[in-house]
Amino acid sequence: MLESTFVAKIIDMHNYGNYLKEHRLANNQKLKNVSDGTGISIQNISRWERGEVLPNIDFCVKLADYYGVSLDELFGRDENFNKN
Repeated sequence: MLESTFVAKIIDMHNYGNYLKEHRLANNQKLKNVSDGTGISIQNISRWERGEVLPNIDFCVKLADYYGVSLDELFGRDENFNKN
């Protein structure tokens, strides 16, 4: 029970793709720009933004670095996140 609750809090399955797309659009970036800047394929970025699959942690770090945000910020978590 604790593990599944923890996973659900870390990644909001229906919103993580929206957060990724919001970062891209807020930075006026096209998929190609992000792909060129991170070395991640356009297809992968698109699938993540559509919520089809989850990116692995290595790709999350690349995206967070590219956008200049923390991993928490990349997926919509902030300092007010409920840690319980």
